[in-house]
Amino acid sequence: MSRPESDPTQPDHDDFETRHALTPIELPFDDGEASTNVDLKTQMIRFIITGAGSGVLDFGLTIFLQYVVGADFWIAKSFGFILGTTTAYLLNRRWTFEAEPRTLRFISVVALYGVTFFVNVGLYTVLSHAWPETLLYSFIAYVIAQGTATVINFVVQRLVIFKIR
Repeated sequence: MSRPESDPTQPDHDDFETRHALTPIELPFDDGEASTNVDLKTQMIRFIITGAGSGVLDFGLTIFLQYVVGADFWIAKSFGFILGTTTAYLLNRRWTFEAEPRTLRFISVVALYGVTFFVNVGLYTVLSHAWPETLLYSFIAYVIAQGTATVINFVVQRLVIFKIR
């Protein structure tokens, strides 16, 4: 059986340069050609919107697990972080930075989220142990931990990860 002739204007997906690993489920915000040609102001606005939505999921699950289920600080925050950052990655990759999926980019994001996981959960846990366990202090600890991780995430994603071609 012979191979069908390919369109010379389209990339040949059999060469190593255009192949990429499987990536997580993508959300269909924009089916057009993805690029990283999004200006800084637009990226920041989209990053903040995405972060706010993801933060609500993160904080909501954290507080539910901590105060309703009775989980330890670090367990509650760990599950909240995983839900929030998975949501944020899917939205940021596709909408904020409009970047195509790449194996190296995905590996870089996993490594970055590993670092920010320890920063975020670590700060939340330290502050939760230092302060009385009330919803107000949990919220303040969350804002400090999440704010620190968010700044690290945005800077590294903008300057490194979503520059990967």
